Amino acid sequence: MPRIVPSPLRFLKYGLPKQHYHHQQPLRALFRPTHQYQSLRHQSQGPRQSRGGYNYNYDHNSYRQYRPPNRWSIKRHIGKGYLEALILIFFLYKYKYPKAIMSSSLIPDNPDEVMVIRDLTPNVAIFSVPFSRFGKIPIGGRGTAVRLTSGSIAVFSPVALTEATKAKIASWGGQVKYLVATDIEHHIFLSEWKKAYPAAKLIGPEGLPEKRLKVKNDPKIGHEPFDVVIGKNTPRPYSVDAEFDKDFEVEYIASHPNKEVVFLYKPDKVLIEADLLFNLPATEQYSKVPEEKKPKPGLLGGWFMGMNSTEGEAKGMKRFLWWVVSRADREGFNEIVGRMYRDWDFEVIVPCHGEVIEKGAKEVWGRVFEWHLEGKK
Repeated sequence: MPRIVPSPLRFLKYGLPKQHYHHQQPLRALFRPTHQYQSLRHQSQGPRQSRGGYNYNYDHNSYRQYRPPNRWSIKRHIGKGYLEALILIFFLYKYKYPKAIMSSSLIPDNPDEVMVIRDLTPNVAIFSVPFSRFGKIPIGGRGTAVRLTSGSIAVFSPVALTEATKAKIASWGGQVKYLVATDIEHHIFLSEWKKAYPAAKLIGPEGLPEKRLKVKNDPKIGHEPFDVVIGKNTPRPYSVDAEFDKDFEVEYIASHPNKEVVFLYKPDKVLIEADLLFNLPATEQYSKVPEEKKPKPGLLGGWFMGMNSTEGEAKGMKRFLWWVVSRADREGFNEIVGRMYRDWDFEVIVPCHGEVIEKGAKEVWGRVFEWHLEGKK
């Protein structure tokens, strides 16, 4: 009979033990994975000796028994508890907002007042805005505009099309020729931009056109056909057209929960991605928000933000990427991030959430994806 390990997730399935070591402090016992309990289905077998030298002393008035921990059980069950917490956060990560929420509720009331528009290079501009998951966790949002060597403009993960945004695009003088959804989540404003720039090609990952077609009651999400859809069956190297391909390298990560498409703007050595890599906290994205209006992340939000920071050894992010994000096809995930690390020449990483990495981007990539580059934890 498998042991039942007290933890927040298993509590939902098994309930509180009827008798346990911390009988006066049941909640404390729940969150201490070193206290193990086992079913008494085999009472007829009598007491048994455990590997650690402890006797199983059955209490026939209880449905559970207590086994004192040893150092191996402590390490094993702490690891299990940590993994369950990662899985819990993954569901928050995958389902960014409930389906019933309209996209308009995710947009600031005054996007022009809180948006930060900044040039990273003469040909790359970013549009940073506040965005809070569930209204509690401040992760920010970001769109990126790139002026190609031909003079045409590509917009990645477009944000709200404000007067300031239009003015910035107009100042470059080129035609907006490409509108890119970098994954199946960053697409809310595609229709808005397509109306303003009808000649632009829509580009996105597999699954996104179907996802948008299912939305019937959101005026912001239209059913425009996509000109280029990148999927796992699309032959590499991925191609949009000759003009786009001249300036960009493209990789697609099908195993990522959000179907990530990553781009390298070769002339300026800028890597553009959505949810593959966060770099929290979202300081720039909230820099125009009054302090009293900034969301308070709380315990779970603080934990999530800590796990999605590239600072130091970034162990939280390594675990999150290894155990959660890449779990569907870790071998394929390893191959793709390794190929980008080896073959792409980039000096800047532009994520949708958190700070732009403008110095040592290649070193940060190697550190965060260390386990994947080595092929093992």
